[in-house]
Amino acid sequence: MRKKIFIVLICVLTIGILSAVVSKIVIKELHPKKYEDLVVKYSSEYGVPENLLFAIIKTESGFDENARSGAGALGLTQITEDTFNWLQTKTGEKYEFEDLKNPEVSIKYGAFFISMLLKEFENTDTAIAAYHAGRGQVNAWLKNPEISSDGKTLDTIPIVATDHYVFKVNRAVNIYTNLYD
Repeated sequence: MRKKIFIVLICVLTIGILSAVVSKIVIKELHPKKYEDLVVKYSSEYGVPENLLFAIIKTESGFDENARSGAGALGLTQITEDTFNWLQTKTGEKYEFEDLKNPEVSIKYGAFFISMLLKEFENTDTAIAAYHAGRGQVNAWLKNPEISSDGKTLDTIPIVATDHYVFKVNRAVNIYTNLYD
């Protein structure tokens, strides 16, 4: 009887361990570190946490450099043409919009943009919301005391899609942190 109980416990333990290993492999497959050299380079250059940049790329494009949104955003970091043109006025560079299909250009400008938002809003969730909804929209929300009690952070995000986006990016940051750090 003891032998049977011991064998059952060993089987249960083995299944549990295998399940955990397979689960981690699947999660890593769903949260890759593609373009890691570029993410490390531009995260460092612009002072953006690597896992945040990976999470934005994962959430925005699923690491598809040719991704194009319904709103016309393009590339790994899904930047719109207007935003891309505005960002280039800050860098002094001149690219064509289609150059955002180039992973290096997209990651560079995505890191540059999120770094600007982090400096402007001084709160990661607010910066992530601005990446999704736009700086002007977030600044308007911050002026509304029903949305922001202190004028600096968002107590609520009134657009469901933006609220969900912030949740997804934060979830991906946590997954990257737990898997790779």
